[in-house]
Amino acid sequence: MCGIAGYFGRKILAEEAIEKTLSLMKNRGPDHQTCESFSLGDFQVRLLHSRLSIIDLDPRSNQPFTVGGATIVYNGEIYNYIELREQLIERGIELRTESDTEVLLHFYRLYGKDCVQHFEGMWAFAIFDADQGLLFLSRDRFAEKPLYYIDATDGLYFGSEIKFLKGLTERALKVNHRHLLRHLVHGYKALYKTDETYFEEVRELKYAQSLTMTPAGVGQPRRYWTPTCEIDESMSLEDAIQGSREHLLDSVRIRLRSDVPLAFCLSGGVDSASLVSIAAKEFNAKLETFSIIDSDERYNEEDNIMSTVRDVGCPHNLLKIPQEEALPRLKKLIQYHDVPVATITFYVHSLISEAVNRSGYRVSFSGTSADELFTGYYDHFILHLNEVRNREDYGNYLSDWQQYAGKFIRNPALKNPDLYHDNPNFRDHIFDGSEELKDYLKAPFEEPFSEERFTGNQLRNRMMNELFHEATPVILHEDDLNSMCYSIENRSPYLDTRLLKFANSIPSKHLIRDGYGKYILRESMKGILNDQVRLDRRKKGFNASINSIIDLQDTEVRAYLLDPKAKIFEIIDRSMITKLFDQFPIPNHLSKFIFNFINARIFLEMN
Repeated sequence: MCGIAGYFGRKILAEEAIEKTLSLMKNRGPDHQTCESFSLGDFQVRLLHSRLSIIDLDPRSNQPFTVGGATIVYNGEIYNYIELREQLIERGIELRTESDTEVLLHFYRLYGKDCVQHFEGMWAFAIFDADQGLLFLSRDRFAEKPLYYIDATDGLYFGSEIKFLKGLTERALKVNHRHLLRHLVHGYKALYKTDETYFEEVRELKYAQSLTMTPAGVGQPRRYWTPTCEIDESMSLEDAIQGSREHLLDSVRIRLRSDVPLAFCLSGGVDSASLVSIAAKEFNAKLETFSIIDSDERYNEEDNIMSTVRDVGCPHNLLKIPQEEALPRLKKLIQYHDVPVATITFYVHSLISEAVNRSGYRVSFSGTSADELFTGYYDHFILHLNEVRNREDYGNYLSDWQQYAGKFIRNPALKNPDLYHDNPNFRDHIFDGSEELKDYLKAPFEEPFSEERFTGNQLRNRMMNELFHEATPVILHEDDLNSMCYSIENRSPYLDTRLLKFANSIPSKHLIRDGYGKYILRESMKGILNDQVRLDRRKKGFNASINSIIDLQDTEVRAYLLDPKAKIFEIIDRSMITKLFDQFPIPNHLSKFIFNFINARIFLEMN
């Protein structure tokens, strides 16, 4: 894992700007930092790279890396690089490293912009092709690795983090207040439904997009892959289970490729525990696990966590959420992220990343997006009920839901099993509480809910929107920054192209059974994952209440957060926030809003 940055344009960048930017990149790559310069007529090209050595630790694999007339800076992992390397050798191509970087660049030289069709992995890269006279940027299919850019009058600036753009442009960036309000009112699921970012000039390449610049100008982002949902109604339940097992095991297998030791983030749920169990039992991987628990019993998963640790027999680190120094820590985190931290969950996750770093690890694994592939959210249950409504055995599905799933649901709307039959377009739960939160604003904010149409299947379309526009993009953004803040590469085995394609072919009737969400995943893990976790119906995850993190009754804390001179009160009604602070503990449904308010207050102070 690494950091990249660069420039393509007529401006001659100051050496001070380049040195400053390289210094900002050290967290992402403490092992090597450098910049290379190129000319294309009167156009200047600068490619900056900072390396975190994971594959082929030898300096020969340092970047920028050149083959012929093409030079690359690259952040990510091409997990199938060994298989691709063999193809290159069969062609008679001589390789001088053992790295995936060299493989990637050779495939570009063979296939041009279509090289990405051959890769299974996560990436953000820039290739300067002197022979073709262009700069080629690409981001992976799930947008695991970040890539921001500014298309300015003097050229194109790009980088893994927004601070790198600030460093190269040598100027402050203007805050996009509308995006900030979007987060405050609608929460994190609204952030990737738009092309906007927290800064007006800054754009981000989206999932499976590439971008090309030549002296003639910057092209429009091009999508090189579109996810599909082609359901195979003839697939048996047994084939769905076995196929999911095979694809998930293979995804983990290639993601275990590393020349450094491996750490795993472990919650009490089936997602992360499955990965730990697969790695340890199926591939005999040496690993260490890291977990965090909250004193709030709604989020405490210690029993399940320890059942997996005992079953696998691996070293384990159990952390507790500290309340001390919460504000200083949050300020440091926001400063590194360049933007507000999206949810309390990601504040908690940063504590794990810090612990992983202290233990000397450079690679961690997480269970991101199993919910989006295999039906893990409570609205999936209701959508599923609507989809199987006309089946003869619908009564069994309904009874299972009433007996098992329904009693865990807290959202009143989702307690109605006929919800999507009565109102197929119901989406109010996604921006839950938005109308109440608008009352805290000084000016009106309106933005209707929207979603992309991937497929006509209602359940699968909801899952695909969560995967590419709502939940997963935010998780990946935070995972990347939290891990790279501590020089750690994060890997997510559920985000595998082949696994997604197979999961999207499973008939919906198989996805939820016996009252279990993620039924296929649970059954596929039989004999690998311990049954205490595999058969647990509760859904908690890495989470915490605002009351567990910050003491809002502390005099100094209140004085800081409610300072009348703070920029946040140009857009937020201070009297309303004060009344909310006076409630103790903060009502659960407003806990996320208070966290977002605190983040926005700190973010505006820094900008």
